[in-house]
Formats: sequence, C-alpha cells, structure tokens
Amino acid sequence: MNLFEQISADIKEAMLAKDKVRLEALRGIKKEFIEAKTAKGSNGELADDAAMKILAKMVKQRKETAELYSSQSRPELAENEMAEAAVIESYLPKALTDEELTAELKKIIAETGASSAKEMGRVMGVASKALAGRADGKAISAKVRELLG
Repeated sequence: MNLFEQISADIKEAMLAKDKVRLEALRGIKKEFIEAKTAKGSNGELADDAAMKILAKMVKQRKETAELYSSQSRPELAENEMAEAAVIESYLPKALTDEELTAELKKIIAETGASSAKEMGRVMGVASKALAGRADGKAISAKVRELLG
C-alpha cells in the first residue's frame, strides 16, 4: 500500500473515530497529494519520495503558522496547528539526531571528495536527496558548512 492509499484508509478510520483534528490533517494531506498528481507535467502518479517532500513541507508550514499564532496571543489556534503537524509527522520517517546527521554527512563528504567550503554545492546536492524527509534543509546546510569550514 503506497502512502496515498494509506492516507485514504486513515481518513475513513478518523471519520469512524470522530477524530476531528486527525481528519482535518489527513484531508489536507490528501488534497496536496491530489494536486501533485494532477499538476501540469505530472504523469498522474505520486511517488512516495515526492509525497515525503510534500509532507515535510506541510509540517514546516503548520509549525510556522503555530509560531505566528503564538506570537499573536492565539494559543487555541496554535495548539490546533501543532496537533495537525503531529499527525502529518507521523507519516514521515523518524528524523535524524544531530549525531546521526553528522555521521551521514561525513560519509557523503567522503564520497564526493569535497574538502573545502567551495565544494559545498556538490555535497548539498547529494545530501539533500539522500536525507530528504529525515532532516531539515537548513540543518543539513549548517552542518555541511560546519564540517567543511
């Protein structure tokens, strides 16, 4: 069962359980997946790696929105956004710890043969693909800069 089918099945479960927050988050995910499937230039299929990128983007959006609500003294809206982010995160692979990220990036740097900050672009290209969905782009970039600098 691919991720799209899993989301569809989970929507039915959330409906039966009357879990409004989960249902809302899952419907949002399905909407994004359908838009990606029907986008111009798409072949009508959605690969799991593309779905993971969509999910990571959605989690980031929810967290940023929650932060904004918190800064505007709207805790009830911030709580809702964080609850939706948690539901979406449950479909992503477990995030790498700082130590795991460092180890993975050291391997990638060794593979690419990069030795200075000038070669950061080459490392970032490989790292972004290899660590997609498991680490944030900003965290990868900062750690690569640290390791090459």
